[in-house]
Amino acid sequence: MNMSVNVPVRGPLIAIGGAEDKSSEAKILKRVIDFSGKSDAVVGVITTASAIPDDVFAGYAAAFSSLGASEVLDIRVRDRRDAADEDFIAMIRRSDVIFISGGDQMRLTNIFGASKALAAIRAQHAKGTVVAGTSAGAACQSTTMVYGGHADDSLRKGAVKMSGGFGFVDGVIIDTHFLERGRFSRLMEVGATNPEYLGVGLGEDAAVLFEDDVIRAFGPGHVILVDSSSITGSNVFDLNDGEAVTVHNVTMHALVDGYGYSLRERRVLGPDELVQNTLEPRNAYS
Repeated sequence: MNMSVNVPVRGPLIAIGGAEDKSSEAKILKRVIDFSGKSDAVVGVITTASAIPDDVFAGYAAAFSSLGASEVLDIRVRDRRDAADEDFIAMIRRSDVIFISGGDQMRLTNIFGASKALAAIRAQHAKGTVVAGTSAGAACQSTTMVYGGHADDSLRKGAVKMSGGFGFVDGVIIDTHFLERGRFSRLMEVGATNPEYLGVGLGEDAAVLFEDDVIRAFGPGHVILVDSSSITGSNVFDLNDGEAVTVHNVTMHALVDGYGYSLRERRVLGPDELVQNTLEPRNAYS
């Protein structure tokens, strides 16, 4: 099945599975800041999803500062009034990297949805600003997002809850902490009801770059892809909510750093096919 993806932005878009290393190594965060192409990048951190924004911001401020950021901005948007505040919007416009932390993705969409702040993020991203998110900040990036469903028994009709995301990337559903929390059944249930979506399961300390119709994996962890586009059957349409789903011929792939996936061709790309290594520092957006 051929399928193209609609990416309505041209800045780098990065989704991280959560619990990424913030030590002196910080391999994923180092690449995030390198994507800006600037040696003195300004990083804006959005902690809206978190219930402990002070602690979360302090951790990222220390990590990004140690990686060479000239300034780390605390974009402390906590309610919808903040999402219209011109001071916060000015911070978004100053940022070379906009980083969205983990927590509750429903808080993110509730507070940022249809706001001036989200419009500013989209405008900056269209100009080349890096947008990255971890955990909830990754799950919210797609047009449709997962926000609930038990890891141990989600292969039941209606068990996985979905809602509208920010729409930075279409054609995928992103799930995080994927291996560590055993969330395979969540993306299988999504695929049974929505085969057109590619499930992107991000392990902790793993990340992907969405680049045109290619997904590039990087970081020490695993990226699991759940492709339901070629399923040959399911009973989902005959079931009542809560009943067990069967689905046949689901394809899964495990990617590590250096591998990719073509959304258009629906196949894994090896390192030899990813000719242009866009995971190195670059100046395209400086």
